[in-house]
Order: sequence, then structure tokens, then C-alpha cells
Amino acid sequence: MKGHTIALCGGVGGAKLAFGLTRALAPDDLTIVVNTGDDFIHLGLHVSPDIDTVAYSLSDLADRERGWGLAGETWAFMDSLKRLGGESWFNLGDRDLAMHVERTRRLAAGESLSQVTATLTTALGIAHRVVPMSDESVRTIIQTADGELPFQRYFVGEQCRPVVTGVRFAGAERARPSPAFAAALARSDLAAVIVCPSNPYLSIDPILAVPGVRAGLAGLSAPIVAVSPIVGGRAIKGPAAKLMRELGVEPGSAAVGRHYGGLLDGLVIDETDRADAAELRALALEPLVARSVMKNDEDRFRLARETIAFATELARPAAGSRRVS
Repeated sequence: MKGHTIALCGGVGGAKLAFGLTRALAPDDLTIVVNTGDDFIHLGLHVSPDIDTVAYSLSDLADRERGWGLAGETWAFMDSLKRLGGESWFNLGDRDLAMHVERTRRLAAGESLSQVTATLTTALGIAHRVVPMSDESVRTIIQTADGELPFQRYFVGEQCRPVVTGVRFAGAERARPSPAFAAALARSDLAAVIVCPSNPYLSIDPILAVPGVRAGLAGLSAPIVAVSPIVGGRAIKGPAAKLMRELGVEPGSAAVGRHYGGLLDGLVIDETDRADAAELRALALEPLVARSVMKNDEDRFRLARETIAFATELARPAAGSRRVS
């Protein structure tokens, strides 16, 4: 693909495709924009779970079995913390601690989250741009019948058990796209935007909630394609299908397409969901049927190549012509 590509990315599922994209596209040709709605302060440390998942995946340091954290991690710190009666509901590995400590130190010294992320990813040997969606604080809040929960309390502390009635993004109205994100959106050679197979409600919506992002994407002439995180009515990873049902939406690739409200030009769906292609076309979405479940590196490389080729083939609508609800 000639020109620049933006990837919008959450954690585990998104990081897998991002890994493939970095093997298919040169560093100067890709900007990976990561959700920071999951960020929170824990034990006095600024934790950026999705940024770290992407960084560890791209540097090939991630624990492949868990899908998050570092391979070969140890937990002496957590064991000691539990013994002392400290907060132990959110695990921080011994090696992983260094990332949070250094991020917190740099932020306290006045660096932006963009600057800190660039420094840390470079230190891990990552050549491609990994950037936060915003340098301002945007926090995903899960609304339940029993009240509101910060995302990590819902996701980790409560293991996604509460029934979700809504989602909001605290602070989004005051946020701005990070400088590198804004610059990528403004590039004259922007060739495509790829929405990774991340939870639409919890990983991609926080990015779209930053003022100017949705309108900026809608005005692009470059194609926007997404990879569905729902296969056969189930989420590959995480609570997406459960959350959709609780919000009155039947999980499926068509529901993913409808959720993005006319922002997309195409949607990559798994072979399992081939029958959904006609419904997607009725939504003015071009489907690509592929093997979208990424079990190994070859799957990541193949899906990245196929998604890039799909974006290249799509006809470019006139700028500003997308139907965005």
C-alpha cells in the first residue's frame, strides 16, 4: 500500500493485528493509535494497560498464553503486597512494574503521555509509532444497575460480572487528539484507516469520543475498514458479546457494522459469518470474508496483509460523504 496507514487499537485483540501490520508496513507508513480510556492510577502509578499490551506485543515480549503482561513474569511484589494487606485486586508483575514506575516518573516531571510513550516504545526496540489517542485524561466509566464503575474495577475487579446499562467517557469533552494522531489524520498521503479487532464499545468508542476524531475520520477520502471482533456471535477475547446483549444488541458482524454508524467502508468478517455478507452490503458496507481468528504469528501476518489489500481495493468515497450517526 502506498501512503500512510492509521490503525485504531485496543488491547489484546487489537495488538495481535497491530503486530501483523508492523510486519507488513514500514515504520514511516504506520501510526498505531491506542485507546487510553482504560488508563488509571493504581498504587500511585499511572498504568496504561492497552499501550503496554501493544508495546509488549510489538516488541515480542508479551505473554502469549495470557495475552497481556510480560512473558516469564514473576509476582514477588504482589505476594508481598498481599501479605501486608495492600490492594491486590489488580496484578502488577515484578518486571512490568518498571514500565509503570518510569511512566509515572516522566509524567510527574512534565512530559506528555505521547512523549513518554515514544521514549518507552523506542527503548523496547519498537520502530513504528505507537501513540495514545489523547494526552488528556479520558476515563471509561461502566454504568450498571448498581451504579458506575471505573473500567478496571468492572473488568478486573468484578471480572465483568455486573450487568451493563451504558458506557460513558469521563473527560472526553475536554480532550484533544494526541499530536501524532492529529498529524496522521491530516496527512495528504493517508491511504487507509484500519480499525483493529478490539471491543467497539470499550476500546474504539473512547478514541471516537475525543472531539474532532469522528468528524476527522468521516471527512477522509481514504477508506476506513474494521476487523470484526465478533465471530459466530461470540467475542474472541473479552466481554464484547456479553456487553452487547446487555445493551439490547444481538452480537454479530452486522451489529458491529451498525455500531460504527456509517463511518466504515468495509468490514472484515470471519468465514464462520459468511452468511452475514449480504446484510453488510445492505448497510452499504463491503465485506471481506477471511480467516480472522489469529492463533499464531502467521495468522497475524496473513490477516494484516489481507486487510491492507482490502483497504487498497475499496473505492474511495468523496471526502465528507460518509453517513455518520
